[in-house]
Amino acid sequence: KTLAANGRRVIALDLRNHGQSPHDAVMDYPVMAADVAETLAALLGDQPVDLLGHSMGGKVAMTLALSQPARIARLVVADIAPVDYPPAFRPYAAAMQAIPLQDGLTRREADAALAEAVPNPGIRGFLLQGLRFDPPSWRIGLDAIAAALPVIEAAPPFAAGARFEGPVLALGGEKSDYIREETRPVFRRYFPAVRFGTVKGAGHWLHAEKPEGFVAAVEMFLK
Repeated sequence: KTLAANGRRVIALDLRNHGQSPHDAVMDYPVMAADVAETLAALLGDQPVDLLGHSMGGKVAMTLALSQPARIARLVVADIAPVDYPPAFRPYAAAMQAIPLQDGLTRREADAALAEAVPNPGIRGFLLQGLRFDPPSWRIGLDAIAAALPVIEAAPPFAAGARFEGPVLALGGEKSDYIREETRPVFRRYFPAVRFGTVKGAGHWLHAEKPEGFVAAVEMFLK
C-alpha cells in the first residue's frame, strides 16, 4: 500500500505454487519468469515496468530482466544474488509436509509441529499462511515446491552474455548474508548499472522485518 501511494500502480503477483496461483510440478526460473511476463502482458501490454522480487522472486525478476530487457524499466532485487545457495529451506519443507492434516488441526498444533525445524516464530507464522484449517490442507503447492528446492537454490540459468543495462538496486538486510561482498562481481557481470543498498537491522525477510526502511530505500531508488 505504501508503494502504491502517489498514484503508482502496484501489481502483487503470486508465483506458481504460491498464494492463489495455479499449481504445477515444473518450477524453474525460466518458466516462472515466463509466467510473470505473460501476466504483465495481459495486464499492461508492452508497457515497461519497475520490477521488484525478494529471495526466489528476486531470481525470477533477474531472469526476466535478462531474457526480456525491454519489458523492465528498473529492477529491485531484495536479499538474493544470482548464485547457488545451500539447502537451508529443505528442513522447513520437510517439517511442513510432516504436519498431520487431520480434522480439528489447530494453528497452535501446526505451529508446534514446525518449532524444531523452524525456531523463529515470525518465519513459522509466514509459512503457516499457506495452510488452511477448515478442512486442513495446503493452499500452496507444497510438494511441488519441496521437489523443486534443488533448482530454486541454484543460480538461475542465465544465457551466456546476457546483460540488463537498466538501473538495478540490490537491496540486502544488514543481518543477512545472502548478498555478500563476493557476490557483487557476479551482479555486475549481468547488471553493470547495479547499485547496492542495505536495510539496517533487517535479516533475510527485510520487507517484513523493517518495512519502513525497506520502502524508503525502494522509493529513493525509484525516484
